[in-house]
Amino acid sequence: MARWLQDNMPKIVLAPSFIAVMVFVYGFIGWTAWVSLTRSRLMPRYEIDSFIQYGRLADSPRFETAMENLAIFGTLFIVIAMVLGLLLAILLDQKIRTEGAIRTIYLYPMALSMIVTGTAWKWILNPELGIEATIKGWGFTNFEFKWLVDPDMAIYTVVLAAVWQSSGFVMALFLAGLRSVDEEIIKAAQVDGIPTWRVYSAIIIPSMAPIFLSAFIVLAHLAIKAFDLVIALTGGGPGYATDLPATYMYAMAFSRGDIGQAASSAMVMMLVVFTIVVPYLYSELRTKDD
Repeated sequence: MARWLQDNMPKIVLAPSFIAVMVFVYGFIGWTAWVSLTRSRLMPRYEIDSFIQYGRLADSPRFETAMENLAIFGTLFIVIAMVLGLLLAILLDQKIRTEGAIRTIYLYPMALSMIVTGTAWKWILNPELGIEATIKGWGFTNFEFKWLVDPDMAIYTVVLAAVWQSSGFVMALFLAGLRSVDEEIIKAAQVDGIPTWRVYSAIIIPSMAPIFLSAFIVLAHLAIKAFDLVIALTGGGPGYATDLPATYMYAMAFSRGDIGQAASSAMVMMLVVFTIVVPYLYSELRTKDD
């Protein structure tokens, strides 16, 4: 018995976690997929009725707006966070004397929850409390900064807050990549008289392609599942100006009592995640096999 326990102890220890993951992750994914194929409303129904919920989803102006907002938010968030993170990493890679303090300052926002970030930026961007009120207090009485309440600009406030929180994390990824580059290659390029900007653009940055891909995957995942930041910052408004698929799903499930729509929107979000993650996993596995 003791011998059996010794041989199977890893399996015994991992079994509860494995069962919990299978039930509460994959089990509920399967349940959601099933419900998305039914006419479920306030209460779930289990008689499959083809893709009627997905048809309703395609005809929903609000969901169309949410997907358009996701395209705007996701594109700007990923591009700006990656560019800003790379620039900050290159700055710190110069081994400046205050590197430790600057790195801590840039990484600090990542330690905050999205709720805290959203609440803080809601105060900062509030026309009555934040930037606008401060600059008007300096005597510029005609200054206006009403992005938070402007339907055409509100989505960009979400981008601003998200970039502020995540760019430090991207910086840390890129800085680790920069520090892993062989210094002998850099020194050889400098001896040949190649300018520093050319060394980065032609040698260092191209060698960091896997890190760029990893950063993209992480940021895309954050963009697709963005919920708490939007709820804390704008509540999805004004109107549906900052509505995203995650907030749409929440509204359908808990405000409108439409479980079928919530389930179908959740499956669409998961499909978007799969279209990003699966090619990445495929490339990683193929690289290892080679």
